[in-house]
Amino acid sequence: MPKVQQHGGGGTGRGRRGRGAFAATSLAEINVVPLVDVMLVLLIIFMVTAPMMQQGIEVNLPKTRQAKALDTQPLSVTVPADFAKTRVVYLNKEPVRIDILHERVRQEVATRSEKKVVVRADGVVTMQDFMTVTDKLNQGGVFDVNLQTQPLAGK
Repeated sequence: MPKVQQHGGGGTGRGRRGRGAFAATSLAEINVVPLVDVMLVLLIIFMVTAPMMQQGIEVNLPKTRQAKALDTQPLSVTVPADFAKTRVVYLNKEPVRIDILHERVRQEVATRSEKKVVVRADGVVTMQDFMTVTDKLNQGGVFDVNLQTQPLAGK
């Protein structure tokens, strides 16, 4: 709200030039209502989009009776259902061609103390394709290769 101030002149309220009271706006006050509105809109946008951003590569894992939960975060290689056509696997959600997989794996495990890889292969991937990926992992210096499965629904 503007404040009315008097000039420091004589008692009539008019200065030497005859000006009366003038309105001075205070620049120290900041209106935070638009800032709060924008922040609330951004919060809602992030709350809606966050669950969509955590999706991984969709594969149908094979089912076994003795599936165990992992206690650490090893290097993950995902073999999708269309691997036979595209020749692309996913190294921690990053697409990698099979012919350079061994180099990328060598770079990844160089900084890790545990040289373990978990392979998430789709249920329709052939054994030959799985062995091709395993051979590339062995060329990259990883010999501890595990296959991720899901527990059976009935057990």
